[in-house]
Amino acid sequence: MSYEEKNITVSLISHLLIGGYYLVNLWQMYYAEGLNAARVFSLWAIVIVTTILVTIVGGILTNILLAIVQAIKTKTCEDERFIADERDKLIELRGTKYAYITFSIGVLLAMLTFVFGQPPW
Repeated sequence: MSYEEKNITVSLISHLLIGGYYLVNLWQMYYAEGLNAARVFSLWAIVIVTTILVTIVGGILTNILLAIVQAIKTKTCEDERFIADERDKLIELRGTKYAYITFSIGVLLAMLTFVFGQPPW
């Protein structure tokens, strides 16, 4: 597996698990007491902090563990080369562009709700 594939796999698995945790807690909250803004916002804070920490720590540990396994299998201590051609760079730039566009639209919609006097919930 290449470096990018390892990071994408760890990121995908961690995001799916944390998203599942969020949805289960939100569902339990909805049926137990209704949606309370303070509890939902605290759940969001927990999910955001957990996502950041798990993605960083998971990526580091996965790369270390897979490097150890690779060294044991091949009985050599070679560093993996990170080769990226133009196509890889273009795909990364396109992904970054769409991520920024999506984030900007989300922030714009969130700000418009405040402009029109809607409550945050």
